[in-house]
Amino acid sequence: MGATQHRRELVSLAYPVYLELLAGVTAGIINMLWVARLGGPAVAAVAVATNLENLLLGVILVAGSGTTVLVARARGAEDPAALRSAVRGGLVLWAIVTPVVALGGYLVREPLARLVLGGGGGSLTRTVDYLSIALPGIAVFFATNVIDGVLKGTGDTRTPMRLAVLANGLILALDPLLILGFGLGVRGAATATVLGRTAALACGLVALRRNAVLRRAASAPSSRTGTPGADARRVAATGLPMSADFVVRMTGALALVGLVARIGVDEVAAYGIATKAVYVATMAFYAVRQAAAIHTSHLLGTGRDERRSVGRQALLLGGTLGLTAALTLLAAGPWIMRAFGSEGAVAEAGTLYLRCLGPYLVLLACFIALGGVFEGSGGSPALARITTCGVILQLALAHALSGSGLPGICTAMAASTALQCAAVTRMHRRATPRPADRTPPGPPPHLLRTAGECGRDHGRAAPGHPAGRLNHRAGKEN
Repeated sequence: MGATQHRRELVSLAYPVYLELLAGVTAGIINMLWVARLGGPAVAAVAVATNLENLLLGVILVAGSGTTVLVARARGAEDPAALRSAVRGGLVLWAIVTPVVALGGYLVREPLARLVLGGGGGSLTRTVDYLSIALPGIAVFFATNVIDGVLKGTGDTRTPMRLAVLANGLILALDPLLILGFGLGVRGAATATVLGRTAALACGLVALRRNAVLRRAASAPSSRTGTPGADARRVAATGLPMSADFVVRMTGALALVGLVARIGVDEVAAYGIATKAVYVATMAFYAVRQAAAIHTSHLLGTGRDERRSVGRQALLLGGTLGLTAALTLLAAGPWIMRAFGSEGAVAEAGTLYLRCLGPYLVLLACFIALGGVFEGSGGSPALARITTCGVILQLALAHALSGSGLPGICTAMAASTALQCAAVTRMHRRATPRPADRTPPGPPPHLLRTAGECGRDHGRAAPGHPAGRLNHRAGKEN
Protein backbone atom coordinates (compact mmCIF):
# COMPACT_ATOMS: atom_id res chain seq x y z
CA MET A 1 0.00 0.00 0.00
CA GLY A 2 1.52 3.34 -1.09
CA ALA A 3 1.80 6.59 0.81
CA THR A 4 -1.19 8.11 -0.99
CA GLN A 5 -3.37 5.12 -0.10
CA HIS A 6 -2.32 5.32 3.56
CA ARG A 7 -3.11 9.02 3.65
CA ARG A 8 -6.52 8.54 2.04
CA GLU A 9 -7.38 5.76 4.48
CA LEU A 10 -6.36 7.89 7.45
CA VAL A 11 -8.44 10.83 6.24
CA SER A 12 -11.42 8.57 5.53
CA LEU A 13 -11.29 7.15 9.05
CA ALA A 14 -10.42 10.41 10.82
CA TYR A 15 -12.93 12.96 9.60
CA PRO A 16 -16.05 11.16 10.96
CA VAL A 17 -14.27 10.77 14.31
CA TYR A 18 -13.56 14.50 14.34
CA LEU A 19 -17.19 15.38 13.59
CA GLU A 20 -18.26 12.97 16.34
CA LEU A 21 -16.02 14.71 18.89
CA LEU A 22 -17.00 18.16 17.65
CA ALA A 23 -20.71 17.36 18.07
CA GLY A 24 -20.13 16.53 21.73
CA VAL A 25 -18.22 19.73 22.48
CA THR A 26 -20.72 21.92 20.63
CA ALA A 27 -23.63 20.39 22.52
CA GLY A 28 -21.76 20.89 25.80
CA ILE A 29 -21.27 24.60 25.11
CA ILE A 30 -24.90 25.16 24.13
CA ASN A 31 -26.05 23.08 27.11
CA MET A 32 -24.07 25.42 29.37
CA LEU A 33 -25.73 28.45 27.79
CA TRP A 34 -29.18 27.14 28.76
CA VAL A 35 -28.02 26.35 32.28
CA ALA A 36 -26.51 29.86 32.55
CA ARG A 37 -30.07 31.23 32.77
CA LEU A 38 -30.35 29.54 36.16
CA GLY A 39 -27.49 31.55 37.66
CA GLY A 40 -23.85 31.11 38.62
CA PRO A 41 -24.25 28.24 41.11
CA ALA A 42 -26.05 26.14 38.48
CA VAL A 43 -23.32 26.81 35.90
CA ALA A 44 -20.64 25.82 38.41
CA ALA A 45 -22.52 22.64 39.30
CA VAL A 46 -22.85 21.48 35.68
CA ALA A 47 -19.25 22.44 34.91
CA VAL A 48 -17.93 20.42 37.85
CA ALA A 49 -20.11 17.42 37.00
CA THR A 50 -19.04 17.54 33.35
CA ASN A 51 -15.35 17.61 34.27
CA LEU A 52 -15.92 14.62 36.55
CA GLU A 53 -17.62 12.75 33.71
CA ASN A 54 -14.68 13.51 31.40
CA LEU A 55 -12.36 11.98 33.97
CA LEU A 56 -14.57 8.89 34.27
CA LEU A 57 -14.38 8.50 30.49
CA GLY A 58 -10.82 7.29 31.04
CA VAL A 59 -12.21 4.29 32.93
CA ILE A 60 -14.30 2.93 30.08
CA LEU A 61 -11.61 3.68 27.50
CA VAL A 62 -10.02 0.47 28.76
CA ALA A 63 -12.88 -1.41 27.12
CA GLY A 64 -13.64 0.90 24.20
CA SER A 65 -10.10 1.46 22.93
CA GLY A 66 -8.94 -2.09 23.64
CA THR A 67 -11.89 -3.49 21.71
CA THR A 68 -11.23 -1.22 18.74
CA VAL A 69 -7.63 -2.38 18.34
CA LEU A 70 -8.38 -6.08 18.77
CA VAL A 71 -11.40 -6.03 16.44
CA ALA A 72 -9.38 -4.21 13.77
CA ARG A 73 -6.55 -6.74 14.06
CA ALA A 74 -8.92 -9.70 13.90
CA ARG A 75 -10.63 -8.15 10.88
CA GLY A 76 -7.29 -7.85 9.12
CA ALA A 77 -6.44 -11.48 9.93
CA GLU A 78 -9.92 -12.60 8.81
CA ASP A 79 -10.23 -14.44 12.11
CA PRO A 80 -13.91 -14.47 13.15
CA ALA A 81 -13.20 -16.27 16.42
CA ALA A 82 -10.73 -13.59 17.52
CA LEU A 83 -13.19 -10.90 16.47
CA ARG A 84 -15.99 -12.44 18.50
CA SER A 85 -13.59 -12.77 21.42
CA ALA A 86 -12.71 -9.06 21.26
CA VAL A 87 -16.36 -7.99 21.19
CA ARG A 88 -17.23 -10.32 24.06
CA GLY A 89 -14.29 -9.07 26.10
CA GLY A 90 -15.37 -5.45 25.69
CA LEU A 91 -18.92 -6.23 26.79
CA VAL A 92 -17.72 -8.21 29.81
CA LEU A 93 -15.50 -5.32 30.89
CA TRP A 94 -18.46 -2.96 30.57
CA ALA A 95 -20.54 -5.27 32.77
CA ILE A 96 -17.78 -5.33 35.40
CA VAL A 97 -16.90 -1.64 35.45
CA THR A 98 -20.34 -0.04 35.10
CA PRO A 99 -21.95 -1.12 38.40
CA VAL A 100 -18.88 0.02 40.33
CA VAL A 101 -18.90 3.49 38.78
CA ALA A 102 -22.65 4.05 38.37
CA LEU A 103 -23.94 2.56 41.61
CA GLY A 104 -20.89 3.36 43.71
CA GLY A 105 -20.80 6.94 42.43
CA TYR A 106 -24.49 7.43 43.15
CA LEU A 107 -24.10 6.24 46.75
CA VAL A 108 -21.23 8.67 47.42
CA ARG A 109 -22.46 11.53 45.22
CA GLU A 110 -22.58 14.12 48.02
CA PRO A 111 -19.06 13.43 49.43
CA LEU A 112 -17.81 13.29 45.85
CA ALA A 113 -19.35 16.67 45.08
CA ARG A 114 -17.78 18.16 48.24
CA LEU A 115 -14.40 16.79 47.23
CA VAL A 116 -14.54 18.20 43.72
CA LEU A 117 -15.91 21.57 44.84
CA GLY A 118 -13.42 21.82 47.68
CA GLY A 119 -16.13 22.15 50.30
CA GLY A 120 -19.73 23.31 50.45
CA GLY A 121 -21.18 26.49 48.98
CA GLY A 122 -24.22 27.34 46.94
CA SER A 123 -23.28 24.94 44.14
CA LEU A 124 -23.17 21.82 46.32
CA THR A 125 -26.90 21.07 46.30
CA ARG A 126 -27.18 21.60 42.55
CA THR A 127 -24.11 19.46 41.88
CA VAL A 128 -25.58 16.62 43.94
CA ASP A 129 -28.88 17.00 42.06
CA TYR A 130 -27.08 16.72 38.71
CA LEU A 131 -24.97 13.75 39.79
CA SER A 132 -28.01 11.90 41.16
CA ILE A 133 -29.15 11.48 37.54
CA ALA A 134 -25.86 11.66 35.64
CA LEU A 135 -24.04 8.93 37.60
CA PRO A 136 -26.66 6.19 37.11
CA GLY A 137 -26.90 7.37 33.51
CA ILE A 138 -23.16 6.78 33.08
CA ALA A 139 -24.10 3.16 32.31
CA VAL A 140 -25.57 4.36 28.99
CA PHE A 141 -22.53 6.54 28.27
CA PHE A 142 -20.17 3.62 28.91
CA ALA A 143 -22.21 1.20 26.77
CA THR A 144 -22.23 3.65 23.87
CA ASN A 145 -18.46 4.01 24.14
CA VAL A 146 -17.96 0.24 23.86
CA ILE A 147 -20.33 0.00 20.88
CA ASP A 148 -18.48 2.84 19.19
CA GLY A 149 -15.23 0.96 19.81
CA VAL A 150 -16.56 -2.20 18.16
CA LEU A 151 -17.86 -0.32 15.12
CA LYS A 152 -14.62 1.60 14.69
CA GLY A 153 -12.68 -1.64 14.86
CA THR A 154 -14.67 -2.94 11.90
CA GLY A 155 -13.59 0.15 9.95
CA ASP A 156 -16.90 1.98 10.38
CA THR A 157 -16.26 5.42 11.90
CA ARG A 158 -19.27 7.02 10.23
CA THR A 159 -21.93 5.26 12.29
CA PRO A 160 -20.46 6.46 15.64
CA MET A 161 -20.43 9.97 14.13
CA ARG A 162 -24.12 9.70 13.25
CA LEU A 163 -24.93 8.36 16.72
CA ALA A 164 -23.10 11.29 18.32
CA VAL A 165 -24.99 13.78 16.16
CA LEU A 166 -28.29 12.09 17.07
CA ALA A 167 -27.54 12.07 20.81
CA ASN A 168 -26.36 15.66 20.96
CA GLY A 169 -29.16 16.88 18.72
CA LEU A 170 -31.70 15.37 21.09
CA ILE A 171 -29.90 16.89 24.08
CA LEU A 172 -30.12 20.35 22.52
CA ALA A 173 -33.83 19.87 21.76
CA LEU A 174 -34.65 18.57 25.25
CA ASP A 175 -32.58 21.10 27.21
CA PRO A 176 -34.93 24.09 27.02
CA LEU A 177 -37.96 21.85 27.49
CA LEU A 178 -36.71 20.13 30.63
CA ILE A 179 -34.55 22.87 32.15
CA LEU A 180 -36.97 25.78 31.72
CA GLY A 181 -40.26 24.37 30.41
CA PHE A 182 -40.74 21.78 33.16
CA GLY A 183 -38.69 23.77 35.65
CA LEU A 184 -36.32 20.88 36.45
CA GLY A 185 -33.21 23.07 36.49
CA VAL A 186 -29.92 21.17 36.54
CA ARG A 187 -31.82 17.91 36.88
CA GLY A 188 -33.40 18.72 33.52
CA ALA A 189 -29.95 19.16 31.97
CA ALA A 190 -28.84 15.78 33.30
CA THR A 191 -32.07 14.09 32.20
CA ALA A 192 -31.77 15.52 28.68
CA THR A 193 -28.23 14.17 28.44
CA VAL A 194 -29.20 10.67 29.55
CA LEU A 195 -32.26 10.52 27.26
CA GLY A 196 -30.28 11.67 24.23
CA ARG A 197 -27.59 9.08 24.86
CA THR A 198 -30.17 6.36 25.44
CA ALA A 199 -31.70 6.97 22.02
CA ALA A 200 -28.25 6.81 20.44
CA LEU A 201 -27.49 3.58 22.31
CA ALA A 202 -30.66 1.96 20.97
CA CYS A 203 -29.68 2.91 17.42
CA GLY A 204 -26.13 1.70 18.07
CA LEU A 205 -27.39 -1.75 19.05
CA VAL A 206 -29.32 -1.92 15.77
CA ALA A 207 -26.18 -0.87 13.91
CA LEU A 208 -24.23 -3.69 15.55
CA ARG A 209 -26.75 -6.26 14.33
CA ARG A 210 -26.59 -4.87 10.79
CA ASN A 211 -22.80 -4.53 10.57
CA ALA A 212 -21.58 -6.78 7.74
CA VAL A 213 -18.21 -7.60 9.36
CA LEU A 214 -19.84 -8.64 12.63
CA ARG A 215 -22.53 -10.66 10.87
CA ARG A 216 -19.94 -12.63 8.91
CA ALA A 217 -17.96 -13.29 12.08
CA ALA A 218 -21.08 -14.44 13.94
CA SER A 219 -22.05 -16.89 11.21
CA ALA A 220 -18.56 -18.29 10.55
CA PRO A 221 -17.99 -21.81 11.96
CA SER A 222 -15.22 -22.19 14.50
CA SER A 223 -14.00 -24.91 16.82
CA ARG A 224 -12.39 -22.44 19.19
CA THR A 225 -13.80 -21.87 22.63
CA GLY A 226 -12.80 -19.29 25.17
CA THR A 227 -13.90 -17.94 28.51
CA PRO A 228 -15.38 -14.46 28.98
CA GLY A 229 -12.78 -13.81 31.66
CA ALA A 230 -9.88 -14.49 29.29
CA ASP A 231 -11.49 -12.29 26.63
CA ALA A 232 -11.92 -9.45 29.12
CA ARG A 233 -8.31 -9.73 30.31
CA ARG A 234 -7.03 -9.51 26.74
CA VAL A 235 -9.09 -6.38 26.04
CA ALA A 236 -8.06 -4.83 29.35
CA ALA A 237 -4.37 -5.50 28.72
CA THR A 238 -4.68 -3.76 25.34
CA GLY A 239 -6.80 -0.82 26.46
CA LEU A 240 -5.35 -0.04 29.90
CA PRO A 241 -2.28 1.89 28.65
CA MET A 242 -4.51 4.00 26.38
CA SER A 243 -6.81 4.73 29.29
CA ALA A 244 -3.84 5.64 31.48
CA ASP A 245 -2.56 8.03 28.80
CA PHE A 246 -5.93 9.82 28.74
CA VAL A 247 -6.28 10.01 32.52
CA VAL A 248 -2.75 11.36 32.94
CA ARG A 249 -3.41 14.10 30.39
CA MET A 250 -6.72 15.04 32.02
CA THR A 251 -5.12 15.13 35.47
CA GLY A 252 -2.27 17.26 34.16
CA ALA A 253 -4.72 19.69 32.56
CA LEU A 254 -6.60 20.09 35.84
CA ALA A 255 -3.35 20.66 37.73
CA LEU A 256 -2.29 23.27 35.18
CA VAL A 257 -5.48 25.23 35.88
CA GLY A 258 -4.36 25.50 39.50
CA LEU A 259 -0.98 26.91 38.43
CA VAL A 260 -2.62 29.44 36.11
CA ALA A 261 -4.94 30.49 38.94
CA ARG A 262 -1.88 31.61 40.90
CA ILE A 263 -1.08 34.17 38.18
CA GLY A 264 -4.36 36.05 38.48
CA VAL A 265 -8.14 35.99 38.09
CA ASP A 266 -8.09 37.51 34.59
CA GLU A 267 -5.52 34.96 33.46
CA VAL A 268 -7.43 31.95 34.70
CA ALA A 269 -10.63 33.24 33.09
CA ALA A 270 -8.76 33.83 29.82
CA TYR A 271 -7.15 30.40 30.02
CA GLY A 272 -10.53 28.71 30.54
CA ILE A 273 -12.11 30.44 27.53
CA ALA A 274 -9.09 29.93 25.26
CA THR A 275 -8.92 26.24 26.17
CA LYS A 276 -12.44 25.72 24.83
CA ALA A 277 -11.36 27.21 21.50
CA VAL A 278 -8.25 25.03 21.41
CA TYR A 279 -10.41 21.92 21.88
CA VAL A 280 -11.68 22.39 18.32
CA ALA A 281 -8.11 21.87 17.11
CA THR A 282 -6.96 19.16 19.50
CA MET A 283 -9.97 17.01 18.68
CA ALA A 284 -8.71 16.86 15.10
CA PHE A 285 -5.36 15.59 16.39
CA TYR A 286 -7.06 12.83 18.37
CA ALA A 287 -9.18 11.92 15.35
CA VAL A 288 -5.96 11.27 13.40
CA ARG A 289 -4.66 9.20 16.33
CA GLN A 290 -7.75 6.97 16.31
CA ALA A 291 -7.52 6.58 12.54
CA ALA A 292 -3.83 5.65 12.74
CA ALA A 293 -4.53 3.10 15.49
CA ILE A 294 -7.32 1.43 13.50
CA HIS A 295 -5.37 1.39 10.24
CA THR A 296 -2.14 0.13 11.83
CA SER A 297 -3.88 -2.63 13.74
CA HIS A 298 -5.77 -3.77 10.66
CA LEU A 299 -2.59 -3.91 8.55
CA LEU A 300 -0.75 -5.90 11.21
CA GLY A 301 -3.66 -8.32 11.27
CA THR A 302 -3.13 -8.98 7.57
CA GLY A 303 0.56 -9.68 8.23
CA ARG A 304 1.87 -6.39 6.81
CA ASP A 305 4.14 -4.28 9.00
CA GLU A 306 3.77 -0.82 7.45
CA ARG A 307 4.06 1.17 10.66
CA ARG A 308 6.86 3.34 9.28
CA SER A 309 4.79 4.46 6.29
CA VAL A 310 1.60 4.91 8.31
CA GLY A 311 3.51 6.88 10.93
CA ARG A 312 4.97 9.17 8.26
CA GLN A 313 1.50 9.93 6.88
CA ALA A 314 0.03 10.41 10.36
CA LEU A 315 2.82 12.90 11.14
CA LEU A 316 2.13 14.72 7.89
CA LEU A 317 -1.59 15.00 8.62
CA GLY A 318 -1.08 15.90 12.27
CA GLY A 319 1.59 18.48 11.53
CA THR A 320 -0.57 20.09 8.84
CA LEU A 321 -3.53 20.31 11.22
CA GLY A 322 -1.31 21.69 14.00
CA LEU A 323 0.19 24.37 11.75
CA THR A 324 -3.28 25.34 10.46
CA ALA A 325 -4.56 25.67 14.02
CA ALA A 326 -1.54 27.73 15.07
CA LEU A 327 -1.92 30.19 12.19
CA THR A 328 -5.67 30.45 12.75
CA LEU A 329 -5.29 31.28 16.45
CA LEU A 330 -2.51 33.73 15.68
CA ALA A 331 -4.68 35.67 13.26
CA ALA A 332 -8.11 35.28 14.87
CA GLY A 333 -7.24 35.39 18.58
CA PRO A 334 -9.10 38.66 19.36
CA TRP A 335 -12.23 37.61 17.48
CA ILE A 336 -12.25 34.22 19.20
CA MET A 337 -12.14 35.81 22.65
CA ARG A 338 -14.91 38.25 21.76
CA ALA A 339 -17.04 35.39 20.41
CA PHE A 340 -17.03 33.91 23.93
CA GLY A 341 -18.11 37.26 25.41
CA SER A 342 -14.80 38.25 26.97
CA GLU A 343 -13.56 41.82 27.06
CA GLY A 344 -11.00 44.04 28.74
CA ALA A 345 -8.10 42.40 30.54
CA VAL A 346 -9.52 38.91 30.08
CA ALA A 347 -9.73 39.36 26.29
CA GLU A 348 -6.19 40.72 26.15
CA ALA A 349 -4.76 37.88 28.22
CA GLY A 350 -6.64 35.27 26.19
CA THR A 351 -5.50 36.74 22.88
CA LEU A 352 -1.88 36.71 24.04
CA TYR A 353 -2.21 33.10 25.19
CA LEU A 354 -3.74 31.94 21.89
CA ARG A 355 -0.99 33.67 19.92
CA CYS A 356 1.73 32.03 22.00
CA LEU A 357 0.32 28.52 21.59
CA GLY A 358 1.55 27.97 18.01
CA PRO A 359 4.71 25.90 18.67
CA TYR A 360 2.92 23.82 21.30
CA LEU A 361 0.03 22.98 18.97
CA VAL A 362 2.28 21.87 16.10
CA LEU A 363 4.34 19.65 18.42
CA LEU A 364 1.26 18.29 20.19
CA ALA A 365 -0.38 17.42 16.87
CA CYS A 366 2.67 15.43 15.76
CA PHE A 367 2.97 13.60 19.09
CA ILE A 368 -0.71 12.67 19.28
CA ALA A 369 -0.93 11.59 15.63
CA LEU A 370 2.16 9.37 15.78
CA GLY A 371 0.85 7.88 19.02
CA GLY A 372 -1.90 6.16 17.05
CA VAL A 373 0.67 3.88 15.42
CA PHE A 374 1.83 2.76 18.87
CA GLU A 375 -1.74 2.19 20.06
CA GLY A 376 -2.48 0.04 17.02
CA SER A 377 0.70 -2.03 17.31
CA GLY A 378 0.87 -2.80 21.03
CA GLY A 379 3.22 0.05 21.98
CA SER A 380 0.74 1.86 24.23
CA PRO A 381 2.61 1.13 27.50
CA ALA A 382 5.72 2.95 26.24
CA LEU A 383 3.54 5.80 24.96
CA ALA A 384 1.84 6.11 28.36
CA ARG A 385 5.22 6.33 30.08
CA ILE A 386 6.32 9.11 27.75
CA THR A 387 3.06 10.98 28.39
CA THR A 388 3.41 10.62 32.16
CA CYS A 389 6.98 11.94 32.16
CA GLY A 390 5.97 14.75 29.82
CA VAL A 391 3.06 15.87 32.02
CA ILE A 392 5.27 15.86 35.14
CA LEU A 393 7.91 17.90 33.31
CA GLN A 394 5.26 20.29 31.97
CA LEU A 395 3.90 21.00 35.45
CA ALA A 396 7.40 21.53 36.85
CA LEU A 397 8.32 23.94 34.06
CA ALA A 398 4.97 25.74 34.32
CA HIS A 399 5.54 26.25 38.04
CA ALA A 400 9.01 27.66 37.37
CA LEU A 401 7.90 29.92 34.49
CA SER A 402 4.54 31.05 35.89
CA GLY A 403 6.16 34.36 36.89
CA SER A 404 6.19 35.25 33.17
CA GLY A 405 2.41 34.91 33.00
CA LEU A 406 0.58 32.98 30.31
CA PRO A 407 3.52 33.18 27.83
CA GLY A 408 5.58 31.31 30.45
CA ILE A 409 2.87 28.64 30.66
CA CYS A 410 2.94 28.30 26.85
CA THR A 411 6.73 27.96 26.90
CA ALA A 412 6.50 25.16 29.48
CA MET A 413 3.88 23.34 27.43
CA ALA A 414 5.90 23.62 24.21
CA ALA A 415 9.19 22.54 25.82
CA SER A 416 7.74 19.43 27.46
CA THR A 417 5.86 18.46 24.29
CA ALA A 418 9.03 18.88 22.21
CA LEU A 419 10.80 16.34 24.42
CA GLN A 420 7.83 13.97 24.15
CA CYS A 421 7.95 14.30 20.35
CA ALA A 422 11.67 13.56 20.30
CA ALA A 423 11.20 10.49 22.49
CA VAL A 424 8.30 9.02 20.52
CA THR A 425 9.97 9.72 17.15
CA ARG A 426 13.18 8.01 18.24
CA MET A 427 11.23 5.04 19.58
CA HIS A 428 9.21 4.82 16.37
CA ARG A 429 12.34 4.74 14.21
CA ARG A 430 13.91 2.02 16.32
CA ALA A 431 10.75 -0.11 16.48
CA THR A 432 9.77 -0.05 12.81
CA PRO A 433 11.87 -1.73 10.11
CA ARG A 434 12.88 0.06 6.95
CA PRO A 435 11.35 -1.41 3.75
CA ALA A 436 14.76 -2.82 2.72
CA ASP A 437 15.23 -4.49 6.09
CA ARG A 438 11.94 -6.38 6.12
CA THR A 439 12.00 -10.14 6.29
CA PRO A 440 10.40 -12.27 3.57
CA PRO A 441 6.60 -12.12 3.41
CA GLY A 442 4.77 -13.44 6.42
CA PRO A 443 3.28 -12.19 9.67
CA PRO A 444 5.66 -10.43 12.07
CA PRO A 445 6.70 -12.26 15.26
CA HIS A 446 4.28 -10.40 17.52
CA LEU A 447 1.38 -11.62 15.38
CA LEU A 448 2.61 -15.20 15.71
CA ARG A 449 2.52 -14.74 19.47
CA THR A 450 -0.97 -13.33 19.21
CA ALA A 451 -2.03 -16.37 17.21
CA GLY A 452 -0.49 -18.58 19.87
CA GLU A 453 -2.42 -16.80 22.56
CA CYS A 454 -5.59 -17.25 20.58
CA GLY A 455 -4.77 -20.93 20.24
CA ARG A 456 -4.37 -21.34 23.96
CA ASP A 457 -7.56 -19.45 24.74
CA HIS A 458 -9.80 -20.78 22.00
CA GLY A 459 -8.29 -24.03 20.78
CA ARG A 460 -6.76 -24.58 17.33
CA ALA A 461 -8.36 -23.23 14.17
CA ALA A 462 -9.85 -25.89 11.97
CA PRO A 463 -8.09 -26.62 8.63
CA GLY A 464 -9.19 -24.12 6.02
CA HIS A 465 -10.17 -21.55 8.71
CA PRO A 466 -9.24 -17.99 7.64
CA ALA A 467 -6.70 -17.78 10.46
CA GLY A 468 -4.94 -20.82 9.03
CA ARG A 469 -4.55 -19.04 5.71
CA LEU A 470 -2.87 -15.99 7.25
CA ASN A 471 0.70 -16.82 6.18
CA HIS A 472 -0.30 -17.66 2.62
CA ARG A 473 -2.48 -14.54 2.20
CA ALA A 474 0.12 -12.24 3.78
CA GLY A 475 2.76 -13.65 1.40
CA LYS A 476 0.61 -12.91 -1.63
CA GLU A 477 -0.17 -9.36 -0.49
CA ASN A 478 3.44 -8.50 0.25
